[in-house]
Formats: sequence, C-alpha cells, structure tokens
Amino acid sequence: MAGDDRALSQPVLDLTAGQVRRAADGWHAVLRIGAVDHRVWSKDPAVLGASYAAELPFDANFDARAYAARRLWRAMNGRAPGPAFHTLSRQRRERLSAAIRALDAHSAGGNYRVIAEALFGKKRIPDRAWKTHDLRNRTIRLVQGGLALMRGGYRKLLRPVRKDE
Repeated sequence: MAGDDRALSQPVLDLTAGQVRRAADGWHAVLRIGAVDHRVWSKDPAVLGASYAAELPFDANFDARAYAARRLWRAMNGRAPGPAFHTLSRQRRERLSAAIRALDAHSAGGNYRVIAEALFGKKRIPDRAWKTHDLRNRTIRLVQGGLALMRGGYRKLLRPVRKDE
C-alpha cells in the first residue's frame, strides 16, 4: 500500500542471530553481515521481528556513530558497507609497530644503541658519533612514543585526528 510505512521499511535487523551478551548497561550484539562485524547495543533484550532505530546523541562521537549506523544500514540492504571509519596509514602502522618493539626492548633493559641495532640493523649504527646520530634520536622518540601508548595514549588510536582540535 502506498500509505503504509511498513511496506517501505528496511529489512528486519535480527539481533538474535548474532552473538548477544547481557551487560550492566544493556545488551551487546556482534552481527556478522557479509565479511564485516557490526557491534550493536540495545537497552532492551532483542525481540525477533522487532523494528529498531538508531539513536545518535549529538556528542563528540556523533560523526563516528553516524558513520557506523550508515555502514550497518548499507550492509542490511545488501550493499557494500564501505571502508572503516578510521584506518591507519601504512606509515603510521609501521611507526606504531616500531614504537611497541622499542618499548618492549626498553622494558627488558635494553639501551638505546641495542634497541636501534634491533630496529634498524647493526650495520646502520655507527661505531663513533652515536650520540649525535639521527637513528639515536629516532630510537629515543620511538621509546617515548611506546611509553606514551602504554600510559593510555593507545586510546587516541580509536578516534580520528580532528582538524579543529
């Protein structure tokens, strides 16, 4: 019918089909649609055949939530969900990996020269002029970056860098 909203409604989101867990704040479900896992939260338990709506608060995470809701909507309708909201560049992934490796070596008691040799190869580390070599400075920055991640900075990886901050 032309005036019936249910005739135009989207496919039913079956929260019971995914992995559903109860928590203190409500119900959490992981729905696999195609090759993508979608994480959904609900105040109330899932009801088979129920209609659901996305509630998006206008807060600092609105853009990420709206993007995730759109990806879920696209997947429910058989369309490609599109890229993840926040992906790290290859260069950023490599730097994070090096920072974690440097942190591990530093935590194990390695000095900067030993860490640099492990990261960049012994041939690249000079016998003389180590104190002023660029790889020494780079190694120190990697250790400092690893320490910052360990102290809670890893949370920044979950949010994209905003131009207005």
